[in-house]
Amino acid sequence: MLINCIAYQDGRKLADIPIQDINKYLERPGCFVWVALKDATAEELNEMKAEFHLHELAVEDARSGHQRPKIEEYGDSIFAVMHLIESVDGDINIGEIDVFVGHNYVLSVRSRSQQQFGGVRDRCEREPHLLKQGSGFVLYALMDAVVDRYFPIMDDLEAQLEAIEAKIFTKGNVRTNIETLYAIKQKVLVMKHAIAPLMEAAGKLYGGRVPAACANTQEYFRDVYDHLTRLNATVDSIRDTISSAMQVNLAFVTIEENETTKRLAAYAAIFGVATAFAGIWGMNFKDMPELEWEWGYPLALWLIFGTCGVLYWRFKKSGWL
Repeated sequence: MLINCIAYQDGRKLADIPIQDINKYLERPGCFVWVALKDATAEELNEMKAEFHLHELAVEDARSGHQRPKIEEYGDSIFAVMHLIESVDGDINIGEIDVFVGHNYVLSVRSRSQQQFGGVRDRCEREPHLLKQGSGFVLYALMDAVVDRYFPIMDDLEAQLEAIEAKIFTKGNVRTNIETLYAIKQKVLVMKHAIAPLMEAAGKLYGGRVPAACANTQEYFRDVYDHLTRLNATVDSIRDTISSAMQVNLAFVTIEENETTKRLAAYAAIFGVATAFAGIWGMNFKDMPELEWEWGYPLALWLIFGTCGVLYWRFKKSGWL
C-alpha cells in the first residue's frame, strides 16, 4: 500500500506526486523523491524497482521479508534492513522496515508493524537545512526513530526484571519466578537480534570509507551507533542479571529441598526411637519383668513420649524442625 510519494528540492517539499511522475523529478538537479510503502505487494515492489532501478537482490530480500538487520551497498545505492519491535499486550511483535537509498531517492517499505513514521517526515521537513543533505539524512532520521523506540522496551524489560528480583526470596514463588525470567530472557533475545547486527552495520556509515549518500551525515550516524552501543550494553547487562537470578532461584530450590530433607529426617529419627521401644516390648519372651509390673505400661509410654519430646526439642533447637 502506498502511504505517500513526495518530491523535495533543496531540503523543501515540492509536492505530493504520482508514481508515474517520479522519473521527471529524479532528473531535476538538487531534487530527491521519498516514497513510503506499507506491506508492499510484489507488483508494487516491481514498480519501484523499475522507477528507481533497484538491485534485484535487494528487492528480493524486501519481497521475502524476515531479514537479519543489515546495511548493504549495491553500487551507488544502499539497502538497509531494521527490525521494528513493539510490545503488544505484553508480547513482543517483530516487524521490519526495508530502506532503499540512492543519491536522489529514498524508498521505505514497512512490513508486519503498526508503527507510524509520519513524525519522521515531519521532523525532516521542519529542518530543511538538514534535509538539504539529501537522502542520507532521511536514512539517518529513519534509523534514529527505529533505535529510539527500542529504549522504552528496554526500560520495560528492566522494570519487569527488578520486580522479579524483589520477589526472588519469597517462598512459594520459585516456579513463577523462573517462568517469568525465561519469558523476559526470550524478549531480551529478540532485542539482541535486532540491536547487535544493526550496530555492526551502522559502524560502516561513519569514519573511513562510507557510502556516497552518507558522506555528509557521518556525525549523525555516529550518534545512532552510540545509541545502539548503549542498548547493546543494556541487553548484555540484563542477560547477565537474568542468568544470576535464575541461579539464585535454583539455589533457593536446592535450599528448600535440603530443608525438607532435614525435616523428614528429624521426624524419621523421632518415630524411629518410638518404633524401637515398641519393638523391644513387643517381643514374645516369657520372662520380661515389665510385663507383670503394675506401672510397666505407663512407664513405657512415658519413656517413649519423653524420649521423642527430647529429640523434638533438640531438632527444633538446631533448626531442623
